[in-house]
Amino acid sequence: MAERRMFAKTIVLSDAFLDMPLSTRCLYFTLGMLADDDGFVNNPKSIMRQCGAQEDDMKLLFAKKFLLPFESGVVVIKHWRINNYLQKDRYQPTKYLDEKNMLEVEKNGAYHRTDQPEIETMYTQEAYTQERIDKDSKGYKGVTNVTPRRTDERQTVTDAWNAAGISPIKKIMPETKRDRMLAARIREYGLEDVLAAIGKVKESAFLKGKNDRGWVVTFDWFLTPSNFQKVLEGNYADTKPQGKSAGYQRHGEEPGAEMQSAINRMLAEMEDEG
Repeated sequence: MAERRMFAKTIVLSDAFLDMPLSTRCLYFTLGMLADDDGFVNNPKSIMRQCGAQEDDMKLLFAKKFLLPFESGVVVIKHWRINNYLQKDRYQPTKYLDEKNMLEVEKNGAYHRTDQPEIETMYTQEAYTQERIDKDSKGYKGVTNVTPRRTDERQTVTDAWNAAGISPIKKIMPETKRDRMLAARIREYGLEDVLAAIGKVKESAFLKGKNDRGWVVTFDWFLTPSNFQKVLEGNYADTKPQGKSAGYQRHGEEPGAEMQSAINRMLAEMEDEG
């Protein structure tokens, strides 16, 4: 088996990948390092435990189809052939021929199950959705994915954010980038900590525009992983500055750090505009 493994930037720098929690991404990289030369892993649960991941991390990789599961317990990395190219003299075929025979390679190099495609979504339906068939007098209307728990969380967070009185949001639409980022923060920290972080935004004069540039935090900026952690840890808690200088300072900010503070504010605005 080859000693080196690669990961395509088109996969691991995509929004779909980066919106997942850090633990889920680490699990994906670990599985990618330990897979055989065709991308198969026969002990994914053992690897999951060894790298400190949880069952939800595995389910999310299935749900987002970064992994394809088989009834045998073996999994395969869907984008293996996009990530890796092996020279013939180093390639060792997989031992899991039954599972490999259930796959075909798409034009872009990704694996696709041909025998029972619904197996790829069973974890999605179990963990995150319930299916409802809408019918009226005319008969079948369609299948709607209903997520009651997620809907309640969206509304709870929306109400809490708008109650803070800054950059109000109308709605968090399902399956948007905003929705995925919120779901990722809730998975990482829990709904209680998300609401606590919103409370800290509400108490921060700096984030509410009382700074030398008049910059005001937005919901999307708040959901960015690094920004969310800083807010939750109180890095933007404000104290009245000493002396004649006007405005507010971030908690713990030294007067000699004005240049760094200006850079941080500029970066924050750039992230917000992006």
